[in-house]
Amino acid sequence: MASRPEYQSLDDVDDHTGATHEDSALLGGQDEDGQQVPFSWIEYGIFCFLGMAMLWAWNMFLAAAPYFAARFAGDSWIEANFQSTILTVSTLTNLVSALILSHIQHSASYPFRINLALAINTVIFSLLTASTAVFLDASPRQYLAFVLAMVACTSWAAGLMQNGAFAFAAGFARPEYMQALMVGQGVAGVLPSIAQVVSVLLFPPGKENKAAADGRGGETTTGESSAFYYFLAAVVISLVTLVAIIPLVRRHNRLVAARIPDHLASSMASIEEAERNNTTTTRKVVPLLHLLNKLRWLACGVALVFAVTMFFPVFTVKILSVHTDDGGLLFQPAVFIPVGFLFWNLGDLAGRVATMLPFSLTHRPRLLFALAVARIALLPLYLLCNINGRGAIVPSDLFYLFVVQLVFGVTNGWVGSSFMIASGEWVEEHEREATGGFMGLCLVAGLASGSLLSFTISGI
Repeated sequence: MASRPEYQSLDDVDDHTGATHEDSALLGGQDEDGQQVPFSWIEYGIFCFLGMAMLWAWNMFLAAAPYFAARFAGDSWIEANFQSTILTVSTLTNLVSALILSHIQHSASYPFRINLALAINTVIFSLLTASTAVFLDASPRQYLAFVLAMVACTSWAAGLMQNGAFAFAAGFARPEYMQALMVGQGVAGVLPSIAQVVSVLLFPPGKENKAAADGRGGETTTGESSAFYYFLAAVVISLVTLVAIIPLVRRHNRLVAARIPDHLASSMASIEEAERNNTTTTRKVVPLLHLLNKLRWLACGVALVFAVTMFFPVFTVKILSVHTDDGGLLFQPAVFIPVGFLFWNLGDLAGRVATMLPFSLTHRPRLLFALAVARIALLPLYLLCNINGRGAIVPSDLFYLFVVQLVFGVTNGWVGSSFMIASGEWVEEHEREATGGFMGLCLVAGLASGSLLSFTISGI
């Protein structure tokens, strides 16, 4: 007799009852009457926007790196280490918040966590926007302390939003909405990269230096103007998202109300309170170890994907064009390095969008994990490029941008998103919200471990 597979999709059979998908209400996007929960492109777009807001803060800090470098000028240690310091504080704070939030399931209000995160980001980036105009005489150490405090706050907010948004999306029982979050994250990487390239092309370093030599402070003014708009954009994105998710919260409340018995709903002051108290039918605490046992290939796979991915920024900031000496502005480090980030992010976005295609491996978790392991083989390709101007084994910018960056980005977007989308297929309906938060935790754990491991190649 054939043995039962370790992974068995709940779309086919309920692991506990042996019931078929048709017998299991609310699984696979069905409501309690066995009707398919309707898909909405408007809701899909809102989830995309929510995913964009989730990573917008992180990408704003990356895009503002030249401005930070100018503010830290004069302190050699900070100039050399501020990016690594920001990265470490961000990922570790994010991981701690995700761990804490993943253990708070019974009383969790995922819409509240999302709104709180957006409110925190609005305040923090308002302060950062103001910092480009006031306290410009602060010492590098004072400004570093301020920036790290802001990073810690936004990272805590990121933990709130990742835990809340993934669980929130999972609660709709539509895998398309989980995919929408991942697409939005990809967009959040592409837009800041484009803005950075355009800003350098509009304000070339030569013009900035000439303005500074004329006594007009061109370099500082340009850096402050760019950072002002970077941070202001984060404020706008957070505020718009706060308004945009209102329809999703109302839809979520209707879905919750449909699952709450009448005697509980009538005795509670709100749907949220009724949901918290209706522990036997709507909100059951799911141990993380239980989820890890069910989702071990998916959980370990998504962590591995993003741990490996964290090596790419270290290489990207060090790889120069092979035409630096005989090329134009596009081949200079000030433009070429942001272009490298742009190609990776374009590939990442393309990979996330590609999960909408009919071809899917969500039913093959072991194969997905094997693909995550295989991505490690892409890292040595960076060693063939022009690292720190020492010369390239493959002297081609097209090879670097289209083969190395684009392919590495596509595999990150497609494989990583596939893990997140697949997670809802391998758990029961009442475990889906907890599963969304758990997979978000695994993703953050991968980012944190990858950022620490990336220090091993920082001196390359």
